[in-house]
Amino acid sequence: MSTDQPTPGPDDPRPHEPRDGEPRPGEPRPGEPRPEEPRPEEPRPEQTEGDRFAGRQPPPSYGSPYGGTYGGEYGAADPLAGMPPLANRGRRLVARIVDALIIGIPVGLVMAVLVGDYDPVNNNNEATAMTIVYALVYFVYEGLMLTKYGQTVGKKVMRIRVAMLENGEIPAGQPGWLRAGTYALPEIVPCCGFIFWLVNVLWCTWDRPFHQCLHDKVAKTVVVSVPS
Repeated sequence: MSTDQPTPGPDDPRPHEPRDGEPRPGEPRPGEPRPEEPRPEEPRPEQTEGDRFAGRQPPPSYGSPYGGTYGGEYGAADPLAGMPPLANRGRRLVARIVDALIIGIPVGLVMAVLVGDYDPVNNNNEATAMTIVYALVYFVYEGLMLTKYGQTVGKKVMRIRVAMLENGEIPAGQPGWLRAGTYALPEIVPCCGFIFWLVNVLWCTWDRPFHQCLHDKVAKTVVVSVPS
Protein backbone atom coordinates (compact mmCIF):
# COMPACT_ATOMS: atom_id res chain seq x y z
CA MET A 1 0.00 0.00 0.00
CA SER A 2 1.46 3.29 -1.08
CA THR A 3 1.86 6.11 1.48
CA ASP A 4 2.48 8.83 -1.06
CA GLN A 5 0.07 11.75 -0.72
CA PRO A 6 -1.46 13.14 -3.88
CA THR A 7 -0.20 16.48 -4.98
CA PRO A 8 -2.88 19.13 -4.42
CA GLY A 9 -4.18 20.75 -7.47
CA PRO A 10 -4.43 24.50 -8.03
CA ASP A 11 -8.06 24.60 -6.86
CA ASP A 12 -7.54 22.38 -3.82
CA PRO A 13 -7.08 24.18 -0.44
CA ARG A 14 -3.61 24.08 0.95
CA PRO A 15 -3.05 22.40 4.31
CA HIS A 16 -3.89 24.53 7.36
CA GLU A 17 -5.74 27.04 5.15
CA PRO A 18 -9.50 27.52 5.75
CA ARG A 19 -11.89 26.76 2.96
CA ASP A 20 -13.97 29.51 1.41
CA GLY A 21 -16.54 30.83 3.89
CA GLU A 22 -14.81 29.34 6.92
CA PRO A 23 -13.40 31.79 9.53
CA ARG A 24 -9.69 31.99 10.02
CA PRO A 25 -8.29 30.80 13.31
CA GLY A 26 -8.95 33.34 16.04
CA GLU A 27 -11.75 35.07 14.06
CA PRO A 28 -15.37 34.83 15.23
CA ARG A 29 -17.82 32.73 13.26
CA PRO A 30 -20.60 34.49 11.33
CA GLY A 31 -23.19 35.90 13.74
CA GLU A 32 -20.83 35.91 16.71
CA PRO A 33 -19.80 39.32 18.17
CA ARG A 34 -16.27 40.39 17.41
CA PRO A 35 -14.28 40.69 20.61
CA GLU A 36 -13.06 44.21 21.34
CA GLU A 37 -9.38 44.68 21.19
CA PRO A 38 -7.94 46.01 24.44
CA ARG A 39 -6.97 49.65 24.13
CA PRO A 40 -3.51 50.57 25.23
CA GLU A 41 -3.61 52.31 28.61
CA GLU A 42 -2.86 55.99 28.24
CA PRO A 43 -0.29 57.38 30.62
CA ARG A 44 -1.87 59.47 33.36
CA PRO A 45 -0.59 63.04 33.59
CA GLU A 46 1.53 63.74 36.58
CA GLN A 47 -0.55 65.40 39.29
CA THR A 48 0.99 68.57 40.64
CA GLU A 49 0.63 69.99 44.10
CA GLY A 50 -1.66 72.70 42.74
CA ASP A 51 -3.99 70.08 41.18
CA ARG A 52 -4.25 68.23 44.46
CA PHE A 53 -5.04 71.46 46.31
CA ALA A 54 -7.64 72.48 43.70
CA GLY A 55 -9.56 69.28 44.36
CA ARG A 56 -10.07 70.13 48.00
CA GLN A 57 -13.28 71.79 49.12
CA PRO A 58 -12.80 75.17 50.88
CA PRO A 59 -14.22 75.54 54.35
CA PRO A 60 -17.77 76.86 54.49
CA SER A 61 -18.15 80.63 54.65
CA TYR A 62 -20.34 82.44 57.07
CA GLY A 63 -23.85 83.39 56.09
CA SER A 64 -24.79 86.89 55.02
CA PRO A 65 -27.95 88.87 55.71
CA TYR A 66 -27.92 89.79 52.02
CA GLY A 67 -28.73 86.22 51.01
CA GLY A 68 -25.29 85.27 49.67
CA THR A 69 -22.04 84.08 51.13
CA TYR A 70 -19.85 86.90 52.28
CA GLY A 71 -16.81 86.84 54.49
CA GLY A 72 -15.59 83.57 55.90
CA GLU A 73 -12.05 82.54 56.66
CA TYR A 74 -10.91 82.60 53.05
CA GLY A 75 -13.37 85.23 51.82
CA ALA A 76 -15.38 85.15 48.64
CA ALA A 77 -13.88 85.32 45.17
CA ASP A 78 -15.61 88.66 44.80
CA PRO A 79 -15.30 90.77 47.98
CA LEU A 80 -18.74 92.26 47.25
CA ALA A 81 -20.46 88.90 46.76
CA GLY A 82 -23.81 88.80 48.54
CA MET A 83 -23.92 92.55 49.20
CA PRO A 84 -26.34 95.05 47.68
CA PRO A 85 -24.75 97.36 45.10
CA LEU A 86 -22.59 100.05 46.62
CA ALA A 87 -24.17 103.48 46.56
CA ASN A 88 -23.18 105.79 43.74
CA ARG A 89 -20.81 108.54 44.87
CA GLY A 90 -22.98 111.18 43.24
CA ARG A 91 -26.02 110.06 45.25
CA ARG A 92 -23.94 110.11 48.42
CA LEU A 93 -22.89 113.70 47.68
CA VAL A 94 -26.45 114.84 47.04
CA ALA A 95 -27.56 113.16 50.28
CA ARG A 96 -24.90 115.12 52.20
CA ILE A 97 -26.03 118.37 50.60
CA VAL A 98 -29.66 117.68 51.58
CA ASP A 99 -28.61 116.96 55.19
CA ALA A 100 -26.41 120.06 55.30
CA LEU A 101 -29.36 122.22 54.23
CA ILE A 102 -31.68 120.54 56.75
CA ILE A 103 -29.28 121.39 59.59
CA GLY A 104 -27.62 124.52 58.24
CA ILE A 105 -30.73 126.59 57.47
CA PRO A 106 -32.39 126.26 60.93
CA VAL A 107 -29.06 126.71 62.74
CA GLY A 108 -28.30 129.80 60.66
CA LEU A 109 -31.71 131.32 61.38
CA VAL A 110 -31.39 130.69 65.12
CA MET A 111 -27.88 132.09 65.23
CA ALA A 112 -29.01 135.16 63.30
CA VAL A 113 -31.69 135.81 65.91
CA LEU A 114 -29.34 135.26 68.85
CA VAL A 115 -26.24 136.96 67.52
CA GLY A 116 -27.67 139.33 64.95
CA ASP A 117 -25.97 140.14 61.68
CA TYR A 118 -22.42 138.87 61.57
CA ASP A 119 -19.60 138.79 59.08
CA PRO A 120 -18.09 135.28 58.88
CA VAL A 121 -14.93 136.70 57.26
CA ASN A 122 -14.09 139.58 59.59
CA ASN A 123 -15.72 138.33 62.80
CA ASN A 124 -13.89 135.12 63.64
CA ASN A 125 -15.54 134.65 67.02
CA GLU A 126 -19.04 134.55 65.57
CA ALA A 127 -17.93 132.34 62.69
CA THR A 128 -16.30 129.92 65.11
CA ALA A 129 -19.43 129.85 67.28
CA MET A 130 -21.54 129.15 64.19
CA THR A 131 -19.22 126.29 63.16
CA ILE A 132 -19.28 124.71 66.63
CA VAL A 133 -23.07 124.88 66.92
CA TYR A 134 -23.54 123.49 63.41
CA ALA A 135 -21.07 120.61 63.99
CA LEU A 136 -22.68 119.62 67.31
CA VAL A 137 -26.22 119.71 65.93
CA TYR A 138 -25.19 117.76 62.84
CA PHE A 139 -23.41 115.19 65.03
CA VAL A 140 -26.53 114.62 67.16
CA TYR A 141 -28.81 114.54 64.10
CA GLU A 142 -26.74 111.99 62.17
CA GLY A 143 -25.97 109.86 65.22
CA LEU A 144 -29.65 109.49 66.09
CA MET A 145 -30.72 108.79 62.52
CA LEU A 146 -28.00 106.23 61.79
CA THR A 147 -28.36 104.26 65.01
CA LYS A 148 -32.13 104.00 64.57
CA TYR A 149 -32.69 103.83 60.79
CA GLY A 150 -29.29 103.50 59.15
CA GLN A 151 -30.30 106.55 57.09
CA THR A 152 -30.47 110.30 57.40
CA VAL A 153 -33.19 112.26 55.61
CA GLY A 154 -30.83 112.92 52.72
CA LYS A 155 -29.99 109.23 52.42
CA LYS A 156 -33.68 108.31 52.48
CA VAL A 157 -34.33 110.76 49.65
CA MET A 158 -31.49 109.25 47.59
CA ARG A 159 -32.43 105.66 48.52
CA ILE A 160 -29.11 104.72 50.10
CA ARG A 161 -28.26 103.55 53.60
CA VAL A 162 -25.36 102.83 55.94
CA ALA A 163 -24.67 99.17 56.75
CA MET A 164 -22.15 97.34 58.87
CA LEU A 165 -19.49 95.82 56.66
CA GLU A 166 -19.45 92.60 58.65
CA ASN A 167 -23.13 91.69 58.48
CA GLY A 168 -25.11 94.45 56.73
CA GLU A 169 -27.03 95.47 59.85
CA ILE A 170 -27.91 99.02 60.89
CA PRO A 171 -24.96 100.64 62.71
CA ALA A 172 -26.83 100.76 66.01
CA GLY A 173 -25.07 102.03 69.11
CA GLN A 174 -21.39 102.85 69.09
CA PRO A 175 -20.66 102.37 65.32
CA GLY A 176 -23.35 104.91 64.34
CA TRP A 177 -22.17 107.52 66.83
CA LEU A 178 -18.53 106.90 65.96
CA ARG A 179 -19.26 107.39 62.28
CA ALA A 180 -21.23 110.58 62.90
CA GLY A 181 -18.56 112.00 65.21
CA THR A 182 -15.70 111.26 62.81
CA TYR A 183 -17.54 113.15 60.08
CA ALA A 184 -18.91 116.18 61.97
CA LEU A 185 -16.76 116.95 65.01
CA PRO A 186 -13.31 117.50 63.39
CA GLU A 187 -14.68 120.72 61.87
CA ILE A 188 -14.55 122.25 65.35
CA VAL A 189 -10.73 122.18 65.25
CA PRO A 190 -9.58 125.43 63.59
CA CYS A 191 -7.93 125.06 60.19
CA CYS A 192 -6.81 121.42 60.57
CA GLY A 193 -10.37 120.28 61.09
CA PHE A 194 -11.45 121.46 57.65
CA ILE A 195 -8.45 119.78 56.01
CA PHE A 196 -9.31 116.48 57.71
CA TRP A 197 -12.97 116.86 56.70
CA LEU A 198 -11.99 117.43 53.07
CA VAL A 199 -9.66 114.42 52.95
CA ASN A 200 -12.32 112.36 54.71
CA VAL A 201 -15.11 113.02 52.21
CA LEU A 202 -12.80 112.60 49.20
CA TRP A 203 -11.37 109.31 50.42
CA CYS A 204 -14.21 107.27 48.88
CA THR A 205 -13.22 108.42 45.38
CA TRP A 206 -10.11 106.24 45.39
CA ASP A 207 -10.85 103.66 48.06
CA ARG A 208 -11.20 100.05 46.85
CA PRO A 209 -13.17 97.84 46.93
CA PHE A 210 -15.81 99.31 49.27
CA HIS A 211 -15.59 103.05 48.41
CA GLN A 212 -15.30 103.96 52.08
CA CYS A 213 -14.65 107.40 53.49
CA LEU A 214 -12.48 107.62 56.59
CA HIS A 215 -15.55 107.76 58.84
CA ASP A 216 -16.67 104.48 57.22
CA LYS A 217 -13.34 102.86 57.97
CA VAL A 218 -13.42 104.01 61.58
CA ALA A 219 -16.94 102.63 62.10
CA LYS A 220 -16.43 99.62 59.73
CA THR A 221 -19.43 100.55 57.61
CA VAL A 222 -20.29 100.84 53.92
CA VAL A 223 -22.94 102.83 52.06
CA VAL A 224 -25.19 100.67 49.89
CA SER A 225 -28.20 101.19 47.67
CA VAL A 226 -31.69 100.47 48.98
CA PRO A 227 -33.54 97.97 46.75
CA SER A 228 -36.57 99.41 45.04
